[in-house]
Amino acid sequence: MRKRRVVGVLAGVLGVLLAMIGVTGASAAQAGSGKRVFNAMQIVFSPNTPNAFCTIGAVGDDRYGRRIAISAGHCLLPHKRYSDRDIPEDIQPVYDRSDTAFGPIGYVRYFKDPEGSTVGHPTKDYMIIELVPTVTLSSQGPYLKETGEVEVADGKPSPNALTPPLNDERLLGAGLLDDNELVVSGQLGVFYGRITNNSGGVYQSWAAHKAGDSGGPAIWHVPGSAYPSAQNGFQAAGPWAGITKAVVAGVPPFVYTSSANILADLRARDTAQPGVYGAGFHVTDNP
Repeated sequence: MRKRRVVGVLAGVLGVLLAMIGVTGASAAQAGSGKRVFNAMQIVFSPNTPNAFCTIGAVGDDRYGRRIAISAGHCLLPHKRYSDRDIPEDIQPVYDRSDTAFGPIGYVRYFKDPEGSTVGHPTKDYMIIELVPTVTLSSQGPYLKETGEVEVADGKPSPNALTPPLNDERLLGAGLLDDNELVVSGQLGVFYGRITNNSGGVYQSWAAHKAGDSGGPAIWHVPGSAYPSAQNGFQAAGPWAGITKAVVAGVPPFVYTSSANILADLRARDTAQPGVYGAGFHVTDNP
């Protein structure tokens, strides 16, 4: 029986967790000496449009030592002329929605054409942000702590994967004998629910979200681990499993781009042309 499990609906969004010092320029301080960047942080692409926001799904490092945040590609609808190519230029800054005065926390380095993300390549709706040296990466968001990436030894490969696929490029099952659940964080607080369908690595789940949560974090509920509840402050920990994609006309209506699809596409692109931003992404283990 499909049933939504709601563990907590909290009004609004927690204030961002800051560890600020008195510098704001990317070249003015040591790496990691400024504010924290974490999953579920709301981001904007101009200080003048605070209501046109999306959300960070995961932060970490790539195989080239660059500090990376991941969000949804469709967030950049007005800028599709830059899509589907690495962007080494600082064309599109990214700001913490709650603290635009800090200046950019990073710059967009790659995103898929938003129109194509729903028509031409629905499995690749993601964005890569290179973070500036003055921010500190954190695995702990307001509700979710991300503990690495989901690895599924015997799962079906992402359609974006090379052969042979890596374990983090394999998908969580959604069949009758599977009981995989996502735990998600956004404006509604924290929700969890079973994955009821897996269409090419785009998961459907009862875990709820709303507009503005695009790109936000989804973790896999590790069997036997605690569910978020009032008793534990609505906190949960688990490996990164994907990012918020959309609300669709389906049952359930909430869909997510799997981490496997993102990691597989990054690897495939990097194999074809080494140096891709985000390739070999690994969630930070900084607290």
